[in-house]
Formats: sequence, C-alpha cells, structure tokens
Amino acid sequence: MSAPSGTEPVPVVLAGARGHGRWHLANLRRLADAGRVTLAGVCELAPLEERELAAFGSAAHPVAQSADFGALLDTTGARVAIVCTPIPTHADLALAAAERGVHLLLEKPPAPSYTEYERLVRGVAEAGIACQVGFQSLGSHALSHIRDLVRDGVIGEPLGVGAAGAWARDEAYYRRAPWAGHRRLHDGTATGRAVDVVDGVLTNPLAHAVATALALDGARGADDLADIRTELFRANAIEADDTSFVGITTRRGSRVTVAATLCAERPDEPYVVVHGSGGRITFWYKQDRVLVQRAGHGPEESVHGRTDLLENLLDHLATGAELLVPPAATGSFMRVVEAIRRAPDPVALPAEAWRTAPGSGDGAVRRVVHGIDGLVAASADTLTGYAALGAPWARPGLEAAS
Repeated sequence: MSAPSGTEPVPVVLAGARGHGRWHLANLRRLADAGRVTLAGVCELAPLEERELAAFGSAAHPVAQSADFGALLDTTGARVAIVCTPIPTHADLALAAAERGVHLLLEKPPAPSYTEYERLVRGVAEAGIACQVGFQSLGSHALSHIRDLVRDGVIGEPLGVGAAGAWARDEAYYRRAPWAGHRRLHDGTATGRAVDVVDGVLTNPLAHAVATALALDGARGADDLADIRTELFRANAIEADDTSFVGITTRRGSRVTVAATLCAERPDEPYVVVHGSGGRITFWYKQDRVLVQRAGHGPEESVHGRTDLLENLLDHLATGAELLVPPAATGSFMRVVEAIRRAPDPVALPAEAWRTAPGSGDGAVRRVVHGIDGLVAASADTLTGYAALGAPWARPGLEAAS
C-alpha cells in the first residue's frame, strides 16, 4: 500500500530487532519501499550489523542505533515506535514513548500483569497517543466474514468457541533469553524484587489463539468475562507452562476454550472453531482460511485478506481510520493473562507422560507429550479441558519432578 497523497514517510524507531523483531524489520522494509515509513532508529543492546540495515538509510544518513530507547526517540524525532522487547519491559518502554508523544505498535502480550496493563492504558490515554497491540490475527478480514455468518444464522444458534494449538519447541527455545520459560524473575537489584514474566504457551507463543477466540465470541473488553478456569502443565524443565487449557465463561454466558501445547507429536496450524446448533466454522488464523460445515450443505472454504497492523496505525494517524487493536480491545485477553499469573505454578508432567524426540536443528531435542495432539483437537471440539477428557496426568494433585 502506498502512502496517501501528499504525506511524508513516518519516521519509526524499532526496539527489539532480533528474534521476532526480524519480522518487523522486514515489514518496515516493505513499507519503506512503499514510501510510508523511514527507519529512523534501532534500539538493541548489541547494534545490528551493516548488512542487516542495508536496505535502510544511506552512507550520509545511517540508521541511528542505541541501547537507550528514550535517547533514541529524542534524537531521531520518531513519530512511531515499535516495541518488540522482552515481556517485562513492554509497559515501561511503551510509557517512555507515550511520554514523548510517540505513537506505538506494542507486541503482545502488552503487559505481564493486569496491574501493569492498567498502568499502560492510563499512561497512553493521558499522553493522547495512538497505541496498537500486535495481535496480527485480529487484522484478518476473515473475522468480519465469520461474524457475518454467525449473525446470519448460517450455523444456527451459537454454542461456543474452542481454539486448538499444537506446536513444538526445542528445549533450546527455553534458553534463548534469560526470561524465556519463566513466570517471574528477580530484577537484579539489591532488594531482589520479583518481576512478572508469564512466558507460558497461552500468554506468548499461542496468545493469538486466545485473543482470536475471544474476538470471535465478541468478548474483548476487560469486563466481558465472568469466570476463568486454568489447567497448567509443563513437560519441559521450565517454570512456566508449555501444555495448558483455559476455559472461559463470558458475562453473556457464552463459552470460550483454548487448549495449547508446545510439545506436539506432529506440529500443525493453530485454529479456532465456532460451534453452532446447525454446523461449525473453523478458522486457521495464521492462514486467514475459513471452513464452513453445516447440515444439508457441502463444505465451503474461503481465504481472506489481512490488514497489517502497522499500516492500520499509519492510516489512523493520516486519515483517522479506526485502530484494529487498541489496548481496550485486549482487556479480556489480559484478564486471562492475570488468571494464569495468579494460578498455582504449572504441574510437572510425570516422566511416563512424555518422551524426547529430535528437534528442528542438528543435535536439537524436544519433548513430546503422548497423545497431546488428539487431546488438543478434542478440547476444541468439545469445549472441555484435559481433565474432563480423561488425560491421566491431568488428575488433580498429580505432580512429578522434571
């Protein structure tokens, strides 16, 4: 998408350009080619190499780099900042940008606790800046298509929404950063204050499954949920959960469930199922693909477009277009994050519940939970958790050392 007529490219600072930040760097390159942005600066502890920034800046005007986010915003005149840094830093960096009047694209989860989320929402509102939370799946045009189908009664009366995510991560995934796989960390100060991280399967890698399921139910606000029940487990030797279930009842009485694992037997695309009295709609949200199945009709499949969230933020600044994922639209998701944060620590699965398997690289190893793929799928089909499905390791009180 090219820039609106008469507009200048928007200067952007990217905080966190490695890991998932590489995706943002590639997206910035695409938008820079379209004349919509310029990469004004990169905030990283270790500067990027020249080849990583080859498509940006020039010899006369190289991209500024600094480990000091605030100073970088001050010196570059950035109008937008992308924050793609460790979870515990999200709120502080977002507020540092807000205080300078810099608009935000903030990676998910927006904060590691509901208290931090409230602080973020309050600071953004007081500063009067625009903030978009990086749930890219919520930019899919499939969402409005599915809502229209449900509204028109294509699958009958809505019965609930179930999400399933069966992914795999090597054991090395939990060594990629000091905060990876943790629920909390000490901040390194003399007081040894504990800082929330909440890097579990439902709150980080498969957070999109939670947010998308809630969005399809229409329960996006912080006050839309009545009850949240969690089942948190771990096969890996970590502090956080890697195999979990959350069951949600909304204030309207609707049911939303999400079952997810990073210990899949055969990793596959995550999806959300909208159940109705006369059929079901399956949405593979990473592919923007929708399948409608209903009585008396053959299956109907469609693939939809997607609005990039940074483009949407730029359109909001240029033309007043409505933001797709403002912080208020992630309130229900943050209620789920808080329920997971406050839940008892995840139960370590007994050794007989999992095995090791080759990972994605030479010598890499990952842990696989026996039968988990079927359990995750069955959960989305029945809107029930692992315990109700009869998983022997999900019995209350069962725990074993990693």
